[in-house]
Amino acid sequence: MPRILKILIMVVTCVAVGYLSGEVTREGVTTWYPTLEKPVFNPPNWVFAPVWTILYILMGVAAGLVWQRADEQKETVKKGLTFFGIQLALNALWSYLFFGLHNPMLAFIEIIILLLMIYETYVQFKKVNSLAAWLLIPYLAWVAFATVLNASIWWLNR
Repeated sequence: MPRILKILIMVVTCVAVGYLSGEVTREGVTTWYPTLEKPVFNPPNWVFAPVWTILYILMGVAAGLVWQRADEQKETVKKGLTFFGIQLALNALWSYLFFGLHNPMLAFIEIIILLLMIYETYVQFKKVNSLAAWLLIPYLAWVAFATVLNASIWWLNR
């Protein structure tokens, strides 16, 4: 399969997960989320959609670049893409826990695990393709920020 097709498949997959997460988030953002006390560093709501769209595209490109090396580094690629799949599932789960269940504490516990899985994905991707690993850095940074934000919201509303 051509490299561009692998990248495209992974980008579409990531954007689709983001879209589904957005569906869970949408109602909570307009009804429940405005009722919460938030820290002063909470970004305006309009920031999240474009940031996540960019991050999902970068994630998909990274995964496609790693997948492209499956013939040369079968086991390493398999391990990296397994961690990638786990973190992508955890990414979607966070939206459900926070916005669907309205449970910032449970979402906080889960986002810590997500952050660790993203880091491990970065480590595994770096063994295969350093550009793919670098493409995950903005995602890792944003989720680290989101972890602090999630913890703050939980703390302020406990």
